[in-house]
Amino acid sequence: MSEWKAKRFWTSAEAVEGEGGYAITLDTKPVKTPAKKALVVPTRRLAAAIAAEWDAQHEYVDPTTMPFTRTANAALDKVALQHAEVADMLADYGDSDLLCYRADQPAELVARQAEQWDPMLAWASTALGVTLEPRSGVMHQPQGSAALARLRAQVHALTDFELAAFHDLVSLSGSLILAFAAAQDVKTSKAIWDISRLDELWQAEQWGADEDAEAAAAIKQDAFEHAKVVFDLCQPES
Repeated sequence: MSEWKAKRFWTSAEAVEGEGGYAITLDTKPVKTPAKKALVVPTRRLAAAIAAEWDAQHEYVDPTTMPFTRTANAALDKVALQHAEVADMLADYGDSDLLCYRADQPAELVARQAEQWDPMLAWASTALGVTLEPRSGVMHQPQGSAALARLRAQVHALTDFELAAFHDLVSLSGSLILAFAAAQDVKTSKAIWDISRLDELWQAEQWGADEDAEAAAAIKQDAFEHAKVVFDLCQPES
């Protein structure tokens, strides 16, 4: 038996201002999340991006082509119900941040990590008010409690929709600091993604690229860059 697919029934999708934000309607009928909540988002720009995804559907709805809708559904159906738990999970990355675990050899890799990762930690010290200490090797060594508490507070301050996007920025890069750097436009999302993949790129230079690994990395990069776009679309319009 073939898998059931939802069929397109509407003529046009629109972003409509309403109570609590902006809704998406299909021929005036409001879209709901999988948990049957009204799909209402904080900004017109995000609503327009979601409406465009619905308008782009053909005979059948293909959820894999609707990343803005999926992120909004996650914000409303998951993050909104457990904001503190999600924030704590992401804040925990600060105690084992990618940028803090360094190679002790070869010298070229050690130098490259210092060249690319030290400036990001220096930025965090100034912009986020936290000092994280790098370590050699992969054994966990806890960071200072005051720095972790400041990072935790800043993660908890994110809105549900920001946190839904921030989740992917953190989990895909493996770095809470790089996620904040992406969110605050310290560098382009592409540049920050490359910084997060420094070790993999180094290995590819030494031994050659693996096609399967590169294909998987490309999918993750697309998701990372999409998360940055969503984070930006959540910001109030000036």
